[in-house]
Amino acid sequence: MLKNFLLAIILVLSTFQLVQAQKNKPIDKAATRQTKALYKNLQKLSKKHTLFGHQHATEYGHGWMGEPDRSDVKSVSGSHPAVVGVDFSGFSGRPPAVIQTAKERVRKTVVDTYNRGGVITAAWHFSNPVSPGGFNWVDTVSKPAVRYIIPGGEAHAQYKEILRGIGEWAHTIKGADGKLVPIIFRPYHEFDGGWFWWGKPHASREEFISLWRFTVSYLRDSLQVHNFIYAFSPDNKFRTETQYLERYPGDEWVDMVGVDNYGDMGRNRFAPDTAALKLKVVSDYAQKAGKLAAFTETGLESIPDSTWWTNMLLKTMKTYPLQLTYVLVWRNDMRSPTHFYAPFPGQVSVPNFLKFYRDPYTLFEKDLKNIYRRKFLGIF
Repeated sequence: MLKNFLLAIILVLSTFQLVQAQKNKPIDKAATRQTKALYKNLQKLSKKHTLFGHQHATEYGHGWMGEPDRSDVKSVSGSHPAVVGVDFSGFSGRPPAVIQTAKERVRKTVVDTYNRGGVITAAWHFSNPVSPGGFNWVDTVSKPAVRYIIPGGEAHAQYKEILRGIGEWAHTIKGADGKLVPIIFRPYHEFDGGWFWWGKPHASREEFISLWRFTVSYLRDSLQVHNFIYAFSPDNKFRTETQYLERYPGDEWVDMVGVDNYGDMGRNRFAPDTAALKLKVVSDYAQKAGKLAAFTETGLESIPDSTWWTNMLLKTMKTYPLQLTYVLVWRNDMRSPTHFYAPFPGQVSVPNFLKFYRDPYTLFEKDLKNIYRRKFLGIF
């Protein structure tokens, strides 16, 4: 009897130790050395700092496109953002020559950012693979593609081909040091809304989880992509951990938990307390589960509030003792006079943004040092 009891205790302890050992590291046991180092160093930095990110920061900006070593953030602050967002939107649903051009363009952005010491995150505005309508849901036009492309679906083979294209590309992104560049890959974001074809009204919980797990498994295990960190990021339609995890595929399938929140940050209302509570849900779960956490998308279009950076964004992130690896604001359109989320020279929020830039809590590219090395030397 005592022997059986002791064996049961040993089994419980062994299971607990196994679970603990799997925390605080990438879900890919074969992840590259640089990917593991990035994961660990982001976790360390998040205890006291948050990296600032900007989508498409160096590809184009307010009134310009394709200029070497330029970003609107750098023009204002003297440094590129610490995190540069790219998109795999051009990797499918277009003629082969156009796809190849898109892959080359994104590859250059990724490699240049890595060579400078910055961090890369990739969104995927995935054009509907089984119907017209693009990545948005268009009534009477779009099909609920998730059920078609998961295992057993009639377009599953087509989806595997699309993933194969991403996997082949991932094997080609090498820095000046010859190493594969790590990428924080954030597919199927804002899945709790209805505006994308993979959104909640267009796929069951089980279908979405199947899609997520297959995507990770096929890239990691079948295509041997070992330089991706997988980020899970719903929109802001939750208040509790239970609501947040409604479509969560499981800890063994996610490296980073995040949230996209524009609505509470000025798009629909200025609600820093509400936004902070949602970030706390994300950060608390990350710490409990041994994951990274991030404010994966936010911003205020046109930034008409001249103090938004400190009175809204910084205030929100500092309300609780959060551990957020990065915060990313959306893109600056090159043609639109109003569609921008980061300041440029002369924009009304520049003075306040510089206060945000100088705050010890925020990190920009110039602040990073050896983030892809295990022997992390901290920040400048």
